[in-house]
Amino acid sequence: MSDNIRVGLIGYGYASKTFHAPLIAGTPGLELAVISSSDETKVKADWPTVTVVSEPKHLFNDPNIDLIVIPTPNDTHFPLAKAALEAGKHVVVDKPFTVTLSQARELDALAKSLGRVLSVFHNRRWDSDFLTLKGLLAEGVLGEIAYVESHFDRFRPQVRDRWREQGGPGSGIWYDLAPHLLDQAITLFGLPVSMTVDLAQLRPGAQSTDYFHAILSYPQRRVILHGTMLAAAESARYIVHGSRGSYVKYGLDPQEERLKNGERLPQEDWGYDMRDGVL
Repeated sequence: MSDNIRVGLIGYGYASKTFHAPLIAGTPGLELAVISSSDETKVKADWPTVTVVSEPKHLFNDPNIDLIVIPTPNDTHFPLAKAALEAGKHVVVDKPFTVTLSQARELDALAKSLGRVLSVFHNRRWDSDFLTLKGLLAEGVLGEIAYVESHFDRFRPQVRDRWREQGGPGSGIWYDLAPHLLDQAITLFGLPVSMTVDLAQLRPGAQSTDYFHAILSYPQRRVILHGTMLAAAESARYIVHGSRGSYVKYGLDPQEERLKNGERLPQEDWGYDMRDGVL
Protein backbone atom coordinates (compact mmCIF):
# COMPACT_ATOMS: atom_id res chain seq x y z
CA MET A 1 0.00 0.00 0.00
CA SER A 2 1.37 3.41 -1.01
CA ASP A 3 2.08 6.06 1.62
CA ASN A 4 1.80 8.81 -0.97
CA ILE A 5 -0.74 11.59 -0.57
CA ARG A 6 -3.24 11.01 -3.37
CA VAL A 7 -4.12 14.31 -5.02
CA GLY A 8 -7.24 15.28 -6.93
CA LEU A 9 -6.86 18.28 -9.23
CA ILE A 10 -9.91 20.31 -10.23
CA GLY A 11 -9.81 21.58 -13.80
CA TYR A 12 -7.15 21.44 -16.50
CA GLY A 13 -6.76 25.01 -17.65
CA TYR A 14 -3.55 27.03 -17.80
CA ALA A 15 -2.71 26.90 -14.09
CA SER A 16 -3.33 23.16 -13.75
CA LYS A 17 -1.51 22.24 -16.96
CA THR A 18 1.46 24.57 -16.48
CA PHE A 19 2.02 24.55 -12.71
CA HIS A 20 0.00 22.18 -10.59
CA ALA A 21 0.03 18.91 -12.51
CA PRO A 22 3.80 18.87 -13.20
CA LEU A 23 4.70 20.11 -9.72
CA ILE A 24 2.47 17.53 -8.02
CA ALA A 25 3.83 14.76 -10.24
CA GLY A 26 7.42 15.83 -9.57
CA THR A 27 7.11 16.07 -5.78
CA PRO A 28 8.11 12.99 -3.75
CA GLY A 29 5.28 11.86 -1.51
CA LEU A 30 2.53 13.18 -3.77
CA GLU A 31 0.61 11.19 -6.37
CA LEU A 32 -1.35 12.92 -9.12
CA ALA A 33 -4.24 10.48 -8.98
CA VAL A 34 -7.35 12.10 -10.49
CA ILE A 35 -8.09 15.20 -12.56
CA SER A 36 -11.57 16.65 -12.94
CA SER A 37 -12.00 17.97 -16.48
CA SER A 38 -14.55 18.16 -19.28
CA ASP A 39 -11.74 17.48 -21.80
CA GLU A 40 -10.43 13.99 -21.11
CA THR A 41 -8.48 13.91 -24.39
CA LYS A 42 -6.47 16.99 -23.40
CA VAL A 43 -5.61 15.55 -19.99
CA LYS A 44 -4.72 12.09 -21.29
CA ALA A 45 -2.38 13.59 -23.89
CA ASP A 46 -0.22 14.85 -21.02
CA TRP A 47 -0.98 12.35 -18.26
CA PRO A 48 -2.07 9.03 -19.80
CA THR A 49 -2.10 7.10 -16.51
CA VAL A 50 -4.12 9.65 -14.51
CA THR A 51 -7.82 8.99 -13.97
CA VAL A 52 -10.12 11.67 -15.43
CA VAL A 53 -13.57 12.43 -14.05
CA SER A 54 -16.10 14.84 -15.48
CA GLU A 55 -17.07 16.82 -12.37
CA PRO A 56 -15.46 17.93 -9.09
CA LYS A 57 -18.11 16.09 -7.06
CA HIS A 58 -16.52 12.79 -8.09
CA LEU A 59 -13.29 13.91 -6.40
CA PHE A 60 -15.15 14.93 -3.25
CA ASN A 61 -16.88 11.54 -3.10
CA ASP A 62 -13.74 9.48 -3.75
CA PRO A 63 -12.55 7.97 -0.43
CA ASN A 64 -9.08 7.39 -1.90
CA ILE A 65 -8.40 11.10 -2.50
CA ASP A 66 -6.59 12.80 0.39
CA LEU A 67 -5.96 16.28 -0.98
CA ILE A 68 -7.90 18.51 -3.38
CA VAL A 69 -6.08 21.23 -5.35
CA ILE A 70 -8.20 24.08 -6.73
CA PRO A 71 -6.67 26.20 -9.53
CA THR A 72 -9.99 27.26 -11.09
CA PRO A 73 -11.46 30.71 -11.92
CA ASN A 74 -11.17 32.92 -8.86
CA ASP A 75 -14.88 33.26 -8.12
CA THR A 76 -15.19 29.45 -7.86
CA HIS A 77 -12.50 29.04 -5.19
CA PHE A 78 -14.84 29.53 -2.25
CA PRO A 79 -17.66 27.11 -3.18
CA LEU A 80 -15.25 24.41 -4.36
CA ALA A 81 -13.01 24.68 -1.29
CA LYS A 82 -16.02 24.63 1.02
CA ALA A 83 -17.42 21.52 -0.66
CA ALA A 84 -14.04 19.78 -0.53
CA LEU A 85 -13.59 20.54 3.17
CA GLU A 86 -17.11 19.37 3.97
CA ALA A 87 -16.26 16.12 2.16
CA GLY A 88 -13.36 15.64 4.58
CA LYS A 89 -10.54 16.52 2.20
CA HIS A 90 -7.44 18.58 2.81
CA VAL A 91 -7.38 21.53 0.41
CA VAL A 92 -4.88 23.73 -1.43
CA VAL A 93 -6.37 26.75 -3.20
CA ASP A 94 -4.51 28.72 -5.86
CA LYS A 95 -4.09 32.41 -5.20
CA PRO A 96 -6.11 34.51 -4.67
CA PHE A 97 -7.51 32.42 -1.83
CA THR A 98 -11.01 33.89 -2.16
CA VAL A 99 -12.64 36.97 -3.68
CA THR A 100 -13.74 38.42 -0.31
CA LEU A 101 -12.38 38.50 3.23
CA SER A 102 -15.59 37.05 4.64
CA GLN A 103 -15.24 34.00 2.39
CA ALA A 104 -11.65 33.52 3.52
CA ARG A 105 -12.62 33.69 7.18
CA GLU A 106 -15.46 31.22 6.68
CA LEU A 107 -13.17 28.68 5.02
CA ASP A 108 -10.52 29.12 7.71
CA ALA A 109 -13.06 28.53 10.47
CA LEU A 110 -14.51 25.52 8.65
CA ALA A 111 -11.10 23.89 8.14
CA LYS A 112 -10.19 24.36 11.80
CA SER A 113 -13.51 22.93 12.98
CA LEU A 114 -13.03 19.85 10.78
CA GLY A 115 -9.34 19.39 11.51
CA ARG A 116 -8.41 19.70 7.85
CA VAL A 117 -5.33 21.34 6.31
CA LEU A 118 -6.24 24.41 4.23
CA SER A 119 -3.51 26.30 2.42
CA VAL A 120 -2.92 28.78 -0.41
CA PHE A 121 -0.63 28.08 -3.35
CA HIS A 122 1.98 30.85 -3.71
CA ASN A 123 4.48 29.50 -6.23
CA ARG A 124 6.45 32.76 -6.50
CA ARG A 125 7.85 32.33 -3.01
CA TRP A 126 10.28 30.05 -4.84
CA ASP A 127 11.30 32.46 -7.61
CA SER A 128 15.08 32.72 -7.82
CA ASP A 129 15.09 36.53 -7.75
CA PHE A 130 12.87 36.60 -4.67
CA LEU A 131 14.99 34.00 -2.89
CA THR A 132 18.09 36.05 -3.73
CA LEU A 133 16.49 39.19 -2.30
CA LYS A 134 15.33 37.28 0.78
CA GLY A 135 18.89 36.07 1.32
CA LEU A 136 20.37 39.55 0.91
CA LEU A 137 17.98 40.90 3.53
CA ALA A 138 18.65 38.03 5.93
CA GLU A 139 22.41 38.60 5.64
CA GLY A 140 22.09 42.36 6.06
CA VAL A 141 23.97 43.05 2.83
CA LEU A 142 21.84 46.09 1.97
CA GLY A 143 21.56 47.39 5.53
CA GLU A 144 18.28 48.86 6.70
CA ILE A 145 15.82 48.71 3.82
CA ALA A 146 14.15 52.05 3.11
CA TYR A 147 12.57 51.61 -0.32
CA VAL A 148 11.39 48.70 -2.46
CA GLU A 149 9.76 48.57 -5.87
CA SER A 150 8.31 45.27 -7.05
CA HIS A 151 6.92 45.19 -10.59
CA PHE A 152 4.87 42.69 -12.57
CA ASP A 153 4.47 44.50 -15.89
CA ARG A 154 3.35 43.12 -19.24
CA PHE A 155 2.60 44.44 -22.71
CA ARG A 156 -0.81 43.18 -23.76
CA PRO A 157 -2.55 46.19 -25.33
CA GLN A 158 -5.48 44.15 -26.63
CA VAL A 159 -8.12 42.87 -24.22
CA ARG A 160 -8.40 39.11 -24.60
CA ASP A 161 -11.56 37.04 -24.39
CA ARG A 162 -10.59 35.24 -21.18
CA TRP A 163 -12.22 35.19 -17.77
CA ARG A 164 -9.25 36.95 -16.18
CA GLU A 165 -9.87 39.99 -18.38
CA GLN A 166 -13.65 40.08 -18.18
CA GLY A 167 -15.63 42.03 -15.60
CA GLY A 168 -16.67 39.28 -13.21
CA PRO A 169 -15.74 38.91 -9.53
CA GLY A 170 -12.05 38.16 -9.03
CA SER A 171 -11.01 39.23 -12.53
CA GLY A 172 -8.24 41.64 -13.50
CA ILE A 173 -4.58 41.83 -12.57
CA TRP A 174 -5.24 43.04 -9.02
CA TYR A 175 -6.51 39.51 -8.33
CA ASP A 176 -4.21 37.76 -10.83
CA LEU A 177 -0.76 39.35 -10.41
CA ALA A 178 -0.92 41.51 -7.29
CA PRO A 179 -1.30 38.52 -4.90
CA HIS A 180 2.22 37.43 -5.87
CA LEU A 181 3.69 40.82 -5.03
CA LEU A 182 1.64 41.26 -1.86
CA ASP A 183 2.62 37.83 -0.58
CA GLN A 184 6.29 38.48 -1.25
CA ALA A 185 6.19 41.88 0.47
CA ILE A 186 4.44 40.50 3.55
CA THR A 187 6.83 37.54 3.65
CA LEU A 188 9.79 39.93 3.72
CA PHE A 189 8.47 42.74 5.89
CA GLY A 190 5.25 41.63 7.59
CA LEU A 191 1.97 43.51 7.46
CA PRO A 192 2.24 47.23 6.71
CA VAL A 193 0.92 49.97 8.95
CA SER A 194 -1.24 51.17 6.06
CA MET A 195 -1.71 50.68 2.34
CA THR A 196 -3.01 52.90 -0.44
CA VAL A 197 -3.99 51.44 -3.80
CA ASP A 198 -4.74 52.95 -7.20
CA LEU A 199 -6.67 50.61 -9.54
CA ALA A 200 -7.58 51.51 -13.11
CA GLN A 201 -8.76 50.24 -16.47
CA LEU A 202 -6.45 51.86 -19.01
CA ARG A 203 -6.82 49.79 -22.18
CA PRO A 204 -9.64 50.53 -24.62
CA GLY A 205 -12.47 48.09 -23.93
CA ALA A 206 -11.05 46.92 -20.60
CA GLN A 207 -13.70 45.48 -18.27
CA SER A 208 -11.40 44.63 -15.38
CA THR A 209 -8.40 46.16 -13.63
CA ASP A 210 -5.36 46.28 -15.91
CA TYR A 211 -3.28 48.68 -13.79
CA PHE A 212 -2.46 48.80 -10.10
CA HIS A 213 -0.09 50.85 -7.98
CA ALA A 214 0.04 50.07 -4.27
CA ILE A 215 2.06 51.81 -1.57
CA LEU A 216 2.69 49.76 1.59
CA SER A 217 3.75 52.03 4.43
CA TYR A 218 6.04 50.81 7.20
CA PRO A 219 7.97 52.84 9.79
CA GLN A 220 10.92 54.27 7.83
CA ARG A 221 10.15 52.08 4.79
CA ARG A 222 7.99 52.26 1.68
CA VAL A 223 7.19 49.27 -0.54
CA ILE A 224 5.77 49.97 -4.00
CA LEU A 225 3.87 47.22 -5.83
CA HIS A 226 3.12 47.95 -9.47
CA GLY A 227 1.49 46.12 -12.35
CA THR A 228 0.28 47.13 -15.78
CA MET A 229 -0.68 45.58 -19.11
CA LEU A 230 0.74 48.53 -21.07
CA ALA A 231 4.49 48.34 -20.46
CA ALA A 232 6.22 47.88 -23.82
CA ALA A 233 9.59 48.88 -22.39
CA GLU A 234 11.18 46.58 -19.83
CA SER A 235 10.92 47.67 -16.23
CA ALA A 236 12.93 46.35 -13.31
CA ARG A 237 11.45 43.42 -11.45
CA TYR A 238 12.95 44.71 -8.19
CA ILE A 239 14.52 47.97 -7.11
CA VAL A 240 15.69 47.89 -3.49
CA HIS A 241 17.52 50.67 -1.64
CA GLY A 242 19.05 50.24 1.80
CA SER A 243 21.47 52.03 4.10
CA ARG A 244 24.42 49.99 2.76
CA GLY A 245 23.54 49.62 -0.90
CA SER A 246 21.00 48.78 -3.58
CA TYR A 247 19.81 45.74 -5.52
CA VAL A 248 18.24 45.89 -8.98
CA LYS A 249 16.94 42.89 -10.91
CA TYR A 250 15.45 42.70 -14.40
CA GLY A 251 13.54 39.82 -15.95
CA LEU A 252 11.12 37.24 -14.59
CA ASP A 253 12.07 33.95 -13.00
CA PRO A 254 12.42 31.33 -15.80
CA GLN A 255 10.51 28.46 -14.14
CA GLU A 256 7.10 29.34 -15.62
CA GLU A 257 8.51 29.53 -19.15
CA ARG A 258 10.20 26.17 -18.78
CA LEU A 259 7.02 24.57 -17.48
CA LYS A 260 5.06 26.11 -20.38
CA ASN A 261 7.54 24.47 -22.74
CA GLY A 262 6.75 21.08 -21.25
CA GLU A 263 9.80 20.53 -19.05
CA ARG A 264 9.30 18.31 -16.03
CA LEU A 265 10.85 18.09 -12.58
CA PRO A 266 13.30 17.26 -11.16
CA GLN A 267 16.26 18.80 -13.03
CA GLU A 268 19.60 19.87 -11.56
CA ASP A 269 19.45 23.41 -12.93
CA TRP A 270 15.80 23.99 -12.00
CA GLY A 271 15.15 27.49 -10.71
CA TYR A 272 18.52 28.85 -11.85
CA ASP A 273 18.21 32.32 -13.37
CA MET A 274 20.88 33.16 -15.95
CA ARG A 275 20.17 36.88 -15.66
CA ASP A 276 21.95 38.22 -12.60
CA GLY A 277 20.78 41.10 -10.49
CA VAL A 278 23.02 44.09 -9.79
CA LEU A 279 24.27 45.06 -6.35
